[in-house]
Amino acid sequence: MPTETFEFQVEAQRLLQMMIHSIYSNKDVFLRELVSNSSDALDKLRLAKLRDDTLDADVSDLHIEIEADPEARTLTVRDNGIGMSHDEVVGLIGTIANSGTAAFLKELQEAREAQDSAATEGLIGQFGVGFYATFMVADEVVLLTRRAGEGHGTRWTSKGESTYTVETVEDAPQGTAVTLKLKPADDEDRLYDYTSPWKIREIVKRYSDFITWPIRMVNRSAGAEGEKEEAAAPETLNSMKALWARSREDVGEDEYHELYKHISHDWNDPLETIRLQAEGTFEYQALLFIPAHAPHDLFMQGYKRGVQLYVKRVFIMDDCEALMPPYLRFVKGVVDAADLSLNVSREILQQDRQIQLMHRRLAKKVLSTIKEMMTAEPEKYAVLWREFGRVLKEGLIGDTENRDTLLAISSFATTHDPEQPTTLASYVERMKEGQEFVYYATGESRQALENSPHMEAFRARGVEVLLLTDPVDEVWVDAVPSFEGKELRSIAKGEVELGTEEEKKEAETAREQRQEEYAGLLEWLKGELAEQVKDVRLSSRLTSSPACVVSDTHDATPALENLYRAMGQELPPVKRILELNPDHALVAGLRTAHAERPDDPALKESAELLHGMALLAEGGELADPARFVRLVADRLEHTL
Repeated sequence: MPTETFEFQVEAQRLLQMMIHSIYSNKDVFLRELVSNSSDALDKLRLAKLRDDTLDADVSDLHIEIEADPEARTLTVRDNGIGMSHDEVVGLIGTIANSGTAAFLKELQEAREAQDSAATEGLIGQFGVGFYATFMVADEVVLLTRRAGEGHGTRWTSKGESTYTVETVEDAPQGTAVTLKLKPADDEDRLYDYTSPWKIREIVKRYSDFITWPIRMVNRSAGAEGEKEEAAAPETLNSMKALWARSREDVGEDEYHELYKHISHDWNDPLETIRLQAEGTFEYQALLFIPAHAPHDLFMQGYKRGVQLYVKRVFIMDDCEALMPPYLRFVKGVVDAADLSLNVSREILQQDRQIQLMHRRLAKKVLSTIKEMMTAEPEKYAVLWREFGRVLKEGLIGDTENRDTLLAISSFATTHDPEQPTTLASYVERMKEGQEFVYYATGESRQALENSPHMEAFRARGVEVLLLTDPVDEVWVDAVPSFEGKELRSIAKGEVELGTEEEKKEAETAREQRQEEYAGLLEWLKGELAEQVKDVRLSSRLTSSPACVVSDTHDATPALENLYRAMGQELPPVKRILELNPDHALVAGLRTAHAERPDDPALKESAELLHGMALLAEGGELADPARFVRLVADRLEHTL
């Protein structure tokens, strides 16, 4: 087959240019990425052979080899792992086939312009395109690969410009070899001599010592004049010790961090490391990590979640979803079980009783760690909640077993403090005399909620309100009935009674008197607005606004309706309740006008305007905005 020339995907071209112009502050990491890719390829081959013993592949000496040639200025990283087919080479190396590409590149460009190297490297790692880091140190990259079981291989070549070439190779060895034609060393630019044995040893020891496959170095040196160059005996560079199987005293924190970076493709240190060892009838070891930053695609469809599963230190699968609940999908790590079958599948895992027990134990361990962090390391907890609070709250909806723990570790914005979030326990401690409920408000932003008419009575009485602005908040508040015996109640639902028992009785007496005064107006408005509202009543929650709309106690809010609609689920339309403030001049004037001239056509327009203003005040949508504007314009004209 002749050599084919392809153009890089537009996004890949942009990324390559960023790489070539030193997007990384530490260029050494290119070798870590290549070794990590080779390790993954060896894991995949061993697993493939376990599941299909007829696979034509040699697994007798699986290893990674690094070969340096100082004379030719080349560095080769090769493995005898699973390899790639021709189509995989074109599809995986020539393109960035990941959702959210445009958003990723935008974030990357912003981090680069801000000269935030940590953020830049974190984004690269999360996106999983570390292979492109080779172009920081090489003028040309050649990849030779043959997929295990196939008869021919593929050679991919590029100088990091707009194109790359692909050709078929008949005698390629099993696995993948990446050869870099290195740029000249430049210590000032931190571009070191990567053919130097000591430099290679340093990088492997720092980043890849824990890799479970042998990493061997072959250093070529020129022989006497006229003689062929010779290769020194290979030297194994890594210890190959599984960190999760070693005692905590024998492992440094930096070693844990490098393992985390290897399995997560994150270039930042983890926020927290969690160790777990279960003994007894079912034995397993776990080494889990909580990242310091949320990945950019955490809420995207197709986000890979779960931890790596090993059985007796044999890699079984990446992203084992059965081991971790969806709301802990950001947790990375390794679980090594002693008693599972090596030939276990994802489908079998979903039904396996041992896996279910591990799932429960791992979730409880992560949550208990967060709870400890909350009291012992509040600054670290603040970072965790800022990055992952939104996804943790998903657990409040379905995980009834851990709901109390989740409630205890959750924090919420509140009217008590404009900067610091609060826990539910702290909220309960601050509750006013006579306050029966934990009050909350849901909406798009803190500013919108604080300016909502629903907030007026609470602000006037100094009653604290939780301000919930994440989409998931609309769902979990309906799933969680109470906290420590205190019912959670929306300030935009049902009727509101604030104050002590004596104050509530006084308010009830005053409301009954007002009810008689406004009975005629309320009945008339109920008829005029019958298609828009289910009821019209006097309000006890308004102090300065003329009117507001509220949902009945057990009805879905408009925000929840919109959320389900966005998910492709339509809820039956729900009419809401219009509440009037009898102390407002507009409402009092409307009552007088209706009593004096009940047949005045302008009063119908006034009713429509009053309802429209109430909708707008809470950030709602008008059924006919153009008509509303026309009515307002007409009223303004008559006042001039």
